[in-house]
Amino acid sequence: MIPNQWYAILESQEVRKGKPVGVTRMGEQLVAWRDSRGTVTVMVDRCPHRGVALSAGALIGDCVECPFHGFQFDISGKCSLVPANGRETEPPKALHVTSYPTREEHGFIYIWWGEARQELPPVPWFESIPETMVYATLKDHWANHYGRAIENQLDVVHLPFVHHNTIGRGNRTLVNGPIAKEESHWPGDHLINLWVYNDVDRGQKPLKPTELPEPSRRPFLQFRYGNLWQNWIADNLRVVVAFAPIDNENTLMYLRYYHTVRVPLLRQLYGWLGCLINLVIERQDRRVVVTQRPHRPDLGIGEILIPGDNPIVLYRKIRKELIEHPQ
Repeated sequence: MIPNQWYAILESQEVRKGKPVGVTRMGEQLVAWRDSRGTVTVMVDRCPHRGVALSAGALIGDCVECPFHGFQFDISGKCSLVPANGRETEPPKALHVTSYPTREEHGFIYIWWGEARQELPPVPWFESIPETMVYATLKDHWANHYGRAIENQLDVVHLPFVHHNTIGRGNRTLVNGPIAKEESHWPGDHLINLWVYNDVDRGQKPLKPTELPEPSRRPFLQFRYGNLWQNWIADNLRVVVAFAPIDNENTLMYLRYYHTVRVPLLRQLYGWLGCLINLVIERQDRRVVVTQRPHRPDLGIGEILIPGDNPIVLYRKIRKELIEHPQ
């Protein structure tokens, strides 16, 4: 994973008051829980005493309690009580659990995966999504590296083949461009904007990105590091995916269908239909992408890329730079 990034790892509704939740993310066993104020804490799911999962324990006030010997840990990961030593005895400082900086925004729980800092950058999001929009979510497990899942959403060459009977209808196999541009809105921000110009092959040569007119409309696809992607279908219709890394060979996809229908029953029906359509499309992708090897994508892994792959090349170049030179 790229260090010094915010990663969306859970949806807010998955962590409720009164019970710790154990998950695997970033190759680590993590526990998430809410304190008495409803603030989320995410820490390593392992008691430093005897290695038991804290997620199997209970919440006592603003602490999580180990189920094995009753050791309690606060939101910073500091041990606040060793029952066997008595309440008046200060716990050893070595009894400490790694706790990650956590933010809860846009219905996601983010963790900061990197070095400790006094000031952290904003969490990644898409400012174009108004707060008036509502969404429905589906989750799906992909048995591949999260980078492969991300690249699939930047791949315009596969559309008429993998999605021949859904979003790739029309046999537009010829790829003009595409145009992919990086921009930044704050220090450390990396946003890829993508414009798609696929066409039916009538014997013409595909146009290079430099031969296409400068885009005058909004981008069709966007990806923001660490792990968020947007399909900007229309101003009142979006699809957003958070690619939550489980480990180097597994990803949990949080796929959201955003719309503006707010009438209660219609909202539920519209959201359900949108998720169903997205699941059909997403499963077409998954069937193919999970077969890719090696699991982790990178520059120089032996793939013979073509001009239509330039958004993937851009993604890999930025990824490589961020791994080798963390910001």
